[in-house]
Amino acid sequence: MTDQRWAIDIDRDQIASAQIVAAPEADLPEGAVEITLDLYAMTANNVTYAVFGKPLGLFGNDQGYWDFFADRDVPGRLPVWGFATVSASRHDGVPVGTQLYGYFPMASHAVLMPGKVGPHGFTDVTPRRTSLPVIYNQYQRIESLGDYREQDHDYWPVFRPLFLTGWLIADQLEDEADYGAQQILVASASSKTAIGLAQALGQRSSRPRIIGLTSAGNADYVEGLGLYDQVVTYDAIGSMDPGIASAMIDMAGNPQVAAAVHNHFADVLKASIVVGKSHWDSADDGTALAGPTRQMFFAPGRSEKRIGEWGPDIFRQKLEAAWLGFADLAPRLLGIEKREGAEAALAAYIQTVEGKADAKTGLVIIP
Repeated sequence: MTDQRWAIDIDRDQIASAQIVAAPEADLPEGAVEITLDLYAMTANNVTYAVFGKPLGLFGNDQGYWDFFADRDVPGRLPVWGFATVSASRHDGVPVGTQLYGYFPMASHAVLMPGKVGPHGFTDVTPRRTSLPVIYNQYQRIESLGDYREQDHDYWPVFRPLFLTGWLIADQLEDEADYGAQQILVASASSKTAIGLAQALGQRSSRPRIIGLTSAGNADYVEGLGLYDQVVTYDAIGSMDPGIASAMIDMAGNPQVAAAVHNHFADVLKASIVVGKSHWDSADDGTALAGPTRQMFFAPGRSEKRIGEWGPDIFRQKLEAAWLGFADLAPRLLGIEKREGAEAALAAYIQTVEGKADAKTGLVIIP
């Protein structure tokens, strides 16, 4: 960790345009805390945050992912998942030295406004964030995490939020009787969310076949994971049996892959669910697709549904048990690569935006 104070500004309209800027020490208002980021992950999921940074109605209001950490008239600050330590405090309930897991800007420091402070953590009540999904605004004290283990520390920011999304997708599939599908086609099968989904689906006593769709370059890696019943490269989609009822979970939002699946399976494709948009620069020519209308999966909405039905304690217990089972596999699934400092953070972001990050590696940034 460096003593320098920095942040990365991103052009809201051209997400590949980003620069390091100085981040002077802020005057803390009463009730606020400053945190120093200790470690965060850079994954394709962060590219999805950037693509959906501008208001698109995802949150049911006129807000987007940029609104978590930047006002509308300034460059975007990318949300990342990681660990941080409170380095200055004007809130009696959140003293200096408190260690937190949560959602932070891509920067060395940040200012949060704790509300609903309790033994497990707090909710950020910065005005621009109060109408955004609460799951993103919650900061948990590390010692209160029932499924935190020191041995998993570096894997937490890399996998934990993406495993949660995969676990929630698996829950929706089971809740919907898999939409009547005999096989689940997981596009971008090497992605961390896809890996979480495949592992969660694999825990079911009765389930459809899990088919990983991936590039030729990643096929051996995906095969080696041992989480998919079959691995099919994108150029071989046309060789699949078009009569098997299928559902597609699209992690990357590549329109060419979507078109290949839709036009091959047509009405036998029972559902087509888009999770991410890391293939943000892939052109969509607007051609109508055969089969079902594509629908977005929004993890905060699904989690809020289940929390409402199960209650927060049961939701947390189910998630913690599922995560611990997955965390035991994590070191076998990929290695961790740590990079340090502002220049490394910017390079990791650009590499990920350009789709050049290694699927077999979890990128962790130490500011």
